[in-house]
Amino acid sequence: MDRVEKSKEKYKQLFGNGVPAAYATDPDFQDILSRFIFGEVFYQGDLDDKQRELITLVVLAANQTLPQLKAHVGATLNVGLTPVEIKEAVYQCAPYIGFPKTLNAINEVNEVFKAKNIALPIESQKTVDEGNRFEKGLATQVEIFGDIISKMREAATANLMHIQDYLSAFCFGDFYTREGLDLKTRELLTLCIISAIGGCESQVKSHVLGNKYVGNDKETLISAITHCLPYMGFPRTLNAISCINEVILENQ
Repeated sequence: MDRVEKSKEKYKQLFGNGVPAAYATDPDFQDILSRFIFGEVFYQGDLDDKQRELITLVVLAANQTLPQLKAHVGATLNVGLTPVEIKEAVYQCAPYIGFPKTLNAINEVNEVFKAKNIALPIESQKTVDEGNRFEKGLATQVEIFGDIISKMREAATANLMHIQDYLSAFCFGDFYTREGLDLKTRELLTLCIISAIGGCESQVKSHVLGNKYVGNDKETLISAITHCLPYMGFPRTLNAISCINEVILENQ
């Protein structure tokens, strides 16, 4: 199939038999969009459709492009993702884009779930409590990043130690320890979220290394960032790829 046929087949798989509304007003633009995203990008690299739709979901949440996010919630269900996986991917955004934007995304997910008669709330995936969220979060940090976490905590000044504690207990304890998505998936999604925000190259590099440590190889990272391209544009995509190349050399 050429990219035109591929785009039609992929769009139907994701969204059904409908026609994008933009064809009525901007058909040339819609052709460019559909053929590039669904005829090329979706076929580039080694990701499956479930991974691609989770990546799309978190990047749209990071960008707060909520109408498109709502459409892709339906697509995530159509490719076989579970309500738990969808919710966990959106929850994973919170430490990086903040609670208000994450709640906006959650509201869109909930609207789709209600329309499809998916019962809310989704079953809890938490594995920590008030007594162990810091301890388990810190252990997860070390699992992902290694000894550098101890060095970061030792180097922190007294007036910034609370930030290190928040990273361990909140970011990693409250989110990374949850069930529903495995660690490799959470770390890959985090890389995409941070790359989409822009201006976070230091954190992107850290999470490139984290991805490497949890078993996501360079080709997977490049495939993931390539999939982000239609949603976040070339500048942020090229910045993220530059970070990947700087951290993981070609012979590694």
